[in-house]
Amino acid sequence: MSNDEITLTAGDAEVVLAPGNGGRVRSLRVGGRELLRQGERFGCFPMVPWCGRIRDGKFRNGGTVHQMPLNSPPHAIHGTVRDGAWRVARADGTEAVLTYDLVAPWPYPGRVTQVAALTEDSLTLTMSVETYESSFPAQIGWHPWFNRNLDGEDVRLDFSPAWQEERGDDHLPTGNRVEPGPGPWDDCFAMPGGVDVTLTWPGLLELKVAGREEWVVVYDEQPEAVCVEPQTGPPDGLNTLPRLVTPIEPLEATTTWTWRRL
Repeated sequence: MSNDEITLTAGDAEVVLAPGNGGRVRSLRVGGRELLRQGERFGCFPMVPWCGRIRDGKFRNGGTVHQMPLNSPPHAIHGTVRDGAWRVARADGTEAVLTYDLVAPWPYPGRVTQVAALTEDSLTLTMSVETYESSFPAQIGWHPWFNRNLDGEDVRLDFSPAWQEERGDDHLPTGNRVEPGPGPWDDCFAMPGGVDVTLTWPGLLELKVAGREEWVVVYDEQPEAVCVEPQTGPPDGLNTLPRLVTPIEPLEATTTWTWRRL
């Protein structure tokens, strides 16, 4: 375990944050059970300043087209902040504040702040992107890898989206809205009333992922884990549904995970 990890505890819940590894939540244990897939790339990482894939790694801001590195060819995926080391602004027993200053290859200066707050039955993650200079499009999201199986029980997913974004062969939304279909998924769903997804490990634990954001990507194509990713826009949203960060208006988002024993 590296020195810079931060442990939060409340009741029998424990969260370990790894500022040095992309500001991710490395571990979430409830009653001694690890809920997140373990490993350098897993846990739950923040997706900023974009979520999911950008088509061909290109996005436009006004008349300027920017090219991001194609880290998931032919696209760019999941932002830049998961690859960097974050700073710890403040940490106590149940809450921590981490910051990250946007740097190249992202072309605009800005600061990302993430707050993790733990109670006995919930973890709330809040993120903001702010700038004091040029305005730019951005997205905020989280990419948790929940363990599919706990103590021999496979997780069940329950959610009622308004629609599913039709997925093209390039894994990006085509722009068509379709009836939500059965999994396995690597798909984006719209929940205009706010993200509300329940993960249930029968007889053990129920965990609800909720927030005001209207978009969630569900990814369950791997045997080890299930991802439920709340975000401020769909994949390729920098191009199709941009949210502008300006000197007077930051972009902010929150997700709360609440659990209970069964």
